[in-house]
Amino acid sequence: MNLAKPKLAFLTTAMLLVIGMKFGGSVDACTPLQNSPTDAGDTTQAKIARAMSAGPTEIASSARIVDTDAQGNTVVLREGNNGFTCMPGNPRVIGDPPMCEDAASMQWGADFGAHKPKPTNTVPGVTYMLAGATQRSDSDPNDRTSMPIEVGPHWMIMWPFDPKTTGLPTTHKATGAYIMWAGSPYAHLHVMGQP
Repeated sequence: MNLAKPKLAFLTTAMLLVIGMKFGGSVDACTPLQNSPTDAGDTTQAKIARAMSAGPTEIASSARIVDTDAQGNTVVLREGNNGFTCMPGNPRVIGDPPMCEDAASMQWGADFGAHKPKPTNTVPGVTYMLAGATQRSDSDPNDRTSMPIEVGPHWMIMWPFDPKTTGLPTTHKATGAYIMWAGSPYAHLHVMGQP
């Protein structure tokens, strides 16, 4: 059995929450923006372009690009060689933006999706969402009902951050940095704008 497939499936679900969906939820926790939760008309090239829009050009151009099929299986759209994986997301689903992330960030997301008490990555992870996103909450990783929040280009460091020791704010900001999901084991640094 290929362990990368289960990890990527967990990552995809988990990273949906990083942007405000409810991590730890199942795929049906996604809220469609329109009737269809998928865009069947997307070509492979359109998905690759959307996935690449999430990361800095120098990272996205050499990243592995993956998607998930209707059965939840990982589909490799393009191989990469720099340790980053980019995903096209689904623009019709709240909390499923395009993103690019490194292996530590993927581990963070897989742990969240598996409901582990805390992330197990041993180094900080990096997630890019430079095409923007929609999310539910900056304070509650389990929020599934709040109205969607549009978030501009941003990137995150997936590592424990404590507002008491860092002095960083815990509320959403249009610019600068803040700690998302403060007080939970999955608190992380959310940085608005381009890196």
